[in-house]
Amino acid sequence: MDSSEIIRHLIHYSLHFVFPLVLAFIAFKKNWKQAGLIMVSSMIIDLDHLLANPIFDPNRCSIGFHPLHTIWAGLVYGALLFVPSSKWRYFALGCLLHLGTDTLDCVLGGTW
Repeated sequence: MDSSEIIRHLIHYSLHFVFPLVLAFIAFKKNWKQAGLIMVSSMIIDLDHLLANPIFDPNRCSIGFHPLHTIWAGLVYGALLFVPSSKWRYFALGCLLHLGTDTLDCVLGGTW
């Protein structure tokens, strides 16, 4: 693994785990811990990787391939931003950040 791949993975996992906490701290000061943990919990959408064979392929772009990583799923996540429950809004925001992170990873990895 060369240094560009290491940097790519550092960016990818930092955006999945650190950025939601930083965003929650900035945007949701009163409930930042709850918001941050719920946004990080949106990683559960990666369970759809278990439906693929192989489960992990470094040369495959998740966006558009896995069911919870499609435009249709993104539209559902976007709609959840309008649900009156803050917990669902935090989860939806986490899912959208997840899709954005995976899109960036596809670009950086040259698979999109």
